[in-house]
Amino acid sequence: MKMRAHFKTAAAAVLVAASMSLTVAPAQSADMGSMRVAFGDVPGGEMVNFMIAVARAEERGVKVETSFLQSEELAAQAVVSGQADIGVGTPYALIQKVKAPIRMFYQLSMLRFYPVVNGEMYKSWKDLDGADIAVHGRGSGTEAIMQIMAKENGISFKSVSYVPGSGVRAGALLQGRINASVVDYERKRLLEREAPGKFVFLPVPELKATDEALYANQNWLETEEEAVSILVEELIKTWREINENPASIVALREKYNVLPDIEKLEVDELVPAFTQGVEIDLYPSNGGSVEGVKEDFQFYVTSGSMEGDPTGLNVEDYWYLTPVNEAIQKLGTM
Repeated sequence: MKMRAHFKTAAAAVLVAASMSLTVAPAQSADMGSMRVAFGDVPGGEMVNFMIAVARAEERGVKVETSFLQSEELAAQAVVSGQADIGVGTPYALIQKVKAPIRMFYQLSMLRFYPVVNGEMYKSWKDLDGADIAVHGRGSGTEAIMQIMAKENGISFKSVSYVPGSGVRAGALLQGRINASVVDYERKRLLEREAPGKFVFLPVPELKATDEALYANQNWLETEEEAVSILVEELIKTWREINENPASIVALREKYNVLPDIEKLEVDELVPAFTQGVEIDLYPSNGGSVEGVKEDFQFYVTSGSMEGDPTGLNVEDYWYLTPVNEAIQKLGTM
């Protein structure tokens, strides 16, 4: 109870002070429910596809409010305390260690990240022994990648800082405020373009794990079954449309007027960024599966984010796959 009270107080304070709250409001059909989504990140071009799916869900009568908080931890606190309904991330450690009554229910993206260092200071993984690094958040896929590679190379980091937003970390790298971090494919392109030859991208093996997922309190998922089903269907349809034609992201963004205030550079990069995202299989077409969750278990246990034998972990303790399974039955598998 004490922890829940702490979550409620912290989440309420942050939600009141959230830097931006967006509600997409096209013409409404019948009232099909409502949901509050909490991102632990800053709004950017990589969220355009999600906001398109939100707009389409709203066309079908689901009211969706989206808030951007300061970190994934605060977003998780908001969901656990009931200040938000849906969070974005991979809260495996939170569910396992705190027994939080939340479940993931939609796989948004796969781990496709690039460890990067200032080449004037570091050249290899071995050089990072005793170094300071920056990752997205506690328990995030970016932290898991760095911990796995530290184990593989027999090194340890001096400190790990949590800096939400790949764009924020890329900016800090360019400004020299951090010298070792992890960025997404879009910000990798940015660093190569803005500072040719300055940064070294360290090698990583092929990774099969979820980077971002939607999660919510399981009781809420069951209570709001109809609204959740609509959102999941629209996410799957939007992901498939973009996988079929990445250039469609521009027309779809204009049609639904989503994230109109993002920087022009991000707008200009939408097509090349989403094209590359499709090429590296960033966007799952089926929203998640038992097999995918088992791959997550292996990855997050290996990284140290989770504990135990990966083969002994239960999928239903972490995921609620009913909405995805029902949507796939309706839409078919790709």
